[in-house]
Amino acid sequence: MAHRYIAVEGVIGAGKTTLCRALATRLRAQLNLEVVEENPFLKKFYDDIRTYAFQTQIFFLLSRFRQQQALKQPSLFEERMVSDYLFAKDRIFASINLTDDEMLLYERLMEVVEREIVRPDVTIYLQAGTDLLMKRIRKRGRPFEQNMDREYLEVLQEAYNYFFAHYDDSPLLIVNANEVDFLGNENELTEFIRQLGDVRHGVNHYRPLGKGDSR
Repeated sequence: MAHRYIAVEGVIGAGKTTLCRALATRLRAQLNLEVVEENPFLKKFYDDIRTYAFQTQIFFLLSRFRQQQALKQPSLFEERMVSDYLFAKDRIFASINLTDDEMLLYERLMEVVEREIVRPDVTIYLQAGTDLLMKRIRKRGRPFEQNMDREYLEVLQEAYNYFFAHYDDSPLLIVNANEVDFLGNENELTEFIRQLGDVRHGVNHYRPLGKGDSR
């Protein structure tokens, strides 16, 4: 596979980290996982989105930037890298949670930091229904996510779909996460990796085993 830097994206609970771990193991790649729990504002955000949106957003932006800076080290790119987030997606959350005035400040900061970001060779977008997302969020049991509002998830899904409908920073592979089981089916994961290796440009759709070509 030619892709050296693979980013996986999707709404909370879509299965990003699970897929990343599986890919990193099979491809013998380095794993870059977003550190969510270190954000001290996150629990307060889910309890009161409006009050804590800006603090939460800026902390995530700077945390992701610091992590992405480390990815620029030449030694890290001697081997393949799999990341469970795309830096550019930070704007998705900003667009739905920040006020107009907050967004102006956010954009000024974003314009500075995004110049230093390495773009992935291919991006995977996991789409999943709200029921599946809620089920997975409950199952993993993060305390700060237990008050997750279903309506907020649905708004987030719409924002993600809009973002990736206009995304062209790298080749994109869209996956219906409701139809696949990469952990429970080794053949499925093998087929996914094969199709991922064929992605070169534009928007591609993953076809599960027995459902034809990926484009």
